[in-house]
Amino acid sequence: MKLIWQYVKPSAGIMYFGLAIKFFGTMTELMLPYILSHIIDNIVPLGSVSMIIKWGIVMLIISAATLLLNTWANRISVKVARDATLYLRNDLFEKTMYLSGTQTDKFTIPSLESRITSDTYNFYQFIGNVLRMGVRAPIMLIGGIIISLTLDPMLTLVMVAILPFVGLSVLFISKKGIPLYRKVQISLDSMIRIVREDTQGIRVIKALSKTDYESNRYDKSNATLSLEEKRAGITMAATNPLMTLFMNIGLAAVIMFGALRVNTGNTQPGIIIAFMQYFTLISMAMMGITKIFVRYTKAAASSDRMAEVLNTVDDLPLYDKKDFPPIETDSHILFSNVCFSYNKAKNNLTDINIEIEKGQSLGIIGSTGSGKSSIIRLLMRIYDSDSGNIYINGQNVRTIEKEKLHTMFGVVLQNDFVFSDTVEENIKFGRDLTDEEVRKGAEYAQAKEFIEEFDDNYKHHITSKGTNLSGGQRQRILLARAMAKQPEILIFDDSSSALDYKTDANLRSSVKNNYKNVTSIIIAQRVSSIMSCNKIIVIDEGKIIGQGTHNSLLLDCDVYREISNSQLGGAILE
Repeated sequence: MKLIWQYVKPSAGIMYFGLAIKFFGTMTELMLPYILSHIIDNIVPLGSVSMIIKWGIVMLIISAATLLLNTWANRISVKVARDATLYLRNDLFEKTMYLSGTQTDKFTIPSLESRITSDTYNFYQFIGNVLRMGVRAPIMLIGGIIISLTLDPMLTLVMVAILPFVGLSVLFISKKGIPLYRKVQISLDSMIRIVREDTQGIRVIKALSKTDYESNRYDKSNATLSLEEKRAGITMAATNPLMTLFMNIGLAAVIMFGALRVNTGNTQPGIIIAFMQYFTLISMAMMGITKIFVRYTKAAASSDRMAEVLNTVDDLPLYDKKDFPPIETDSHILFSNVCFSYNKAKNNLTDINIEIEKGQSLGIIGSTGSGKSSIIRLLMRIYDSDSGNIYINGQNVRTIEKEKLHTMFGVVLQNDFVFSDTVEENIKFGRDLTDEEVRKGAEYAQAKEFIEEFDDNYKHHITSKGTNLSGGQRQRILLARAMAKQPEILIFDDSSSALDYKTDANLRSSVKNNYKNVTSIIIAQRVSSIMSCNKIIVIDEGKIIGQGTHNSLLLDCDVYREISNSQLGGAILE
């Protein structure tokens, strides 16, 4: 459980202080049955009411001290658990943000969400439980046994004989529980994936009358999770009944032998009463230890899952220029014999060669799944190519610091998102943009007109995923975000599919007039969106099958000509 100590360690000082308070609080609690025994066996026979009241006041004071000390210690334990979980959750989220595309694909988004939420909650519960019971329970157990020995060693041996059976039962069941809780978390990942997909696509589901179908899919996933939880729960639930059985056997044995010893004059009634209370305290201690083991099984499974993410090594390291030396080139962007595969089995891109000069525009067109977006992901180094090289200004992208590389781009990707905030904040996206830059970006993206129709203009609140905007409005907000800060490279990945032809034409004209020194890459399904580009490449099954201008491709590339004819009727438009 190195992960737990790693995040608890910064709070070690206050944690040890809390444990010390818990120690004294538990010790005072252990004194109460002993004092009660003393009152019954030694004070009551004297017949002194004043002495009984005095000792009663002592018990009240000790009880109050116990309450205050334990409450104080519990508050400290909550603080330590809260802070440790806060830092863990922050680190998990930050690590998730910096995972490569390959690593994100491996973990899956639903699983990462589950690790940041439910796994960190198990972590929190375990730390809090250990700090509350980790000191109290052992002291109650050991201290209760020691004091019991001073009262009546024979009865103590009867009680202690039961404890090994309790301990072995808890240990055996906990060992069985860890793999079961791992399966629970995996099933939870699957259910979160379905919930995430259905909430995002709720409108499509309703439009296609597939609500019942998706409900059944969710029910199956939920049933699987319920079954895994049931298996884990049944296994772990056996601890309490078994412990109760053994403790009741021990209690019955203590009562039986205690009664015999009182009858023979070997012990006193007050000692038996004290013994019963210590037996209760020891039972509570064993209950606490059992809860710790139950929490441990969940926390151990969750810690392994979280450690997988935190210990993931960056597979897109910054390479030295000696490994990937820069080249002399007039091209702003250069792809040289690039090959790439997502699953490392079959190439998704093969022998990609592209050259774009600064300020030029590149259009990319091809069928769905042909590899258009993969080119952009490699350029932005979300993935690394399997072979070949990609250069920006003659420098290999592997040797450019990630922050510097990513700030070169203004990007609108497929399935991009807007978040629940104002129009202004969605365009700024956490960047230090002036109001003028925000408004210019909106104007160039053809979004100014509809934004200013809102009563509160740029302060208009957008709902999560932009559900209170039309598809075209949402796309123009995203375009404004990319265009607000004059980037070095503009990338539009199928970002005008929801725009009407007039708005699309105005957008292309705006980019041409206002971003003359910016290199732009446009991925589109419409020929009209890319036909004015300086260069167009046609992708099919991961290979470039045509490259040139609109007019030259009409003559030389059958696939491009077929697409153009189907969309434009064979017209050559300016």
